[in-house]
Amino acid sequence: MINVDLVDFTVHHDPDYGTLVAVEGAQDLPFEIKRAYYIYGVPNRQRRGFHAHKALNQALICLSGHVMVHVTTPYEHQELLLDSPSKALLVGPMVWREMYNFSEGAVLLVLADRHYEEADYIRDCDEYAFCASTYFAMKEV
Repeated sequence: MINVDLVDFTVHHDPDYGTLVAVEGAQDLPFEIKRAYYIYGVPNRQRRGFHAHKALNQALICLSGHVMVHVTTPYEHQELLLDSPSKALLVGPMVWREMYNFSEGAVLLVLADRHYEEADYIRDCDEYAFCASTYFAMKEV
């Protein structure tokens, strides 16, 4: 799917010391990390997201538990289960996203290539449909 990808991180495991996963911007991710935040304590039936970004790139990593993510472009959609701290879902510009089915104890870490900017958000479905169609037409999807 365009502007969406799954990435596997290198896992370092030692039975005596546990497991370590390192994530480095511009090496393990295709961007430098400028912002990190995490979501937790979400009731199981609650949905989050309902937006796209004009320019932001993100990596979503479920550190604990599991969460479903529905990503959509004007051309396709996909539902993905995030249930491993060694995997990231990369979500680029103009991809509508919704997160749901948070398990009890789920923690979703989001790493982004830009600082928070309200003007980068598209929260209206009709505005998204227009902007995304134009964006992807310019990319000749």
